[in-house]
Amino acid sequence: MTQTQPQTQMYAAHEGTTGPAPHTGGGFHPLDHPAYAALTGPHAHFAEWSGRALRYPTDVTPWTALPPDPGPADWADLAAFAAPDGTLPLLGTDVGLPDGWEATVDHAGVRMVGDAVDAALDPEAVVLTADDVPEMLDLVARTRPGPFTPRTIELGTYLGIRQGGTLVAMAGERLHLPGHTEISAVCTDPDQRGKGLAGRLVKAVAAVVRERGETPFLHTGAANTSAIRLYESLGFHLRNTTRFRTVRAPR
Repeated sequence: MTQTQPQTQMYAAHEGTTGPAPHTGGGFHPLDHPAYAALTGPHAHFAEWSGRALRYPTDVTPWTALPPDPGPADWADLAAFAAPDGTLPLLGTDVGLPDGWEATVDHAGVRMVGDAVDAALDPEAVVLTADDVPEMLDLVARTRPGPFTPRTIELGTYLGIRQGGTLVAMAGERLHLPGHTEISAVCTDPDQRGKGLAGRLVKAVAAVVRERGETPFLHTGAANTSAIRLYESLGFHLRNTTRFRTVRAPR
C-alpha cells in the first residue's frame, strides 16, 4: 500500500511527438475523434505512427486512431499495427470499414459529457501510483471495467478508495484531448457495491479535470443501463453513440 498523496497532484502531459506532423485539415471536434485528438495533442508523446494511423503503446492502452478523413492508404497503414492474427482494436469510432476488413467484435457504446457534473474532491480518495498497479490490475480483472494494462496509469491521475488497506474502488483519466479528459477504469469490488464509491470517485476525478479548466467525458456500453443511470445522476449527458470494435485487416 502506498502512502496517501494529495489529489491536487496533477498530471502534466509532455510536449512533442516523434511522428509526422499531425493532420489538422478539414476541422473536427475533438470529441468526434477522441483518440486521434489525444494522440496528436496532449498525448502526442505516447503516439506510435504508421503513416497517418496512430496508436498508443499496447502496454499503455489498446486505443488506435485514424485521421478524420481516412483513405485507403490510412487503412493500409493501420494494418501495420495488427496482431499476428490480423486483428486490432478500433475503439470508440463509427468509421465505416473498407472492403476486405471485417469486425470480429462489435458492441454499441455511448459517449457522455460531464459539463454539469457536481465535481468534488473526496476525503477518502488517494492518488494511486505505479506501486499500486498490481492491486489495480487485480481489481480490473475481477470487475472488467474495460482495458487497463500495466502502463495505463501513466495516462493521468488515478484515484482509489481503500478499506482495511485493500483497494476496493478506483477511477482515473485515460484519453487527454484538447479541452477534455476521459474518465475511465471506474470499478468497485463486487463486495463493496451499492455504497456509492464509484460515484464519489467519478466526481473526484472530475474535480481534477476541472481544475485544469477541462471538461470530463466518458464511454460506456449502450446496454449498460445501470452505469448510464449513474452517470446521468452525476450530471453527465449523452453526446453521441459509438462503436467498440475489434477488426481484422485483409489477409
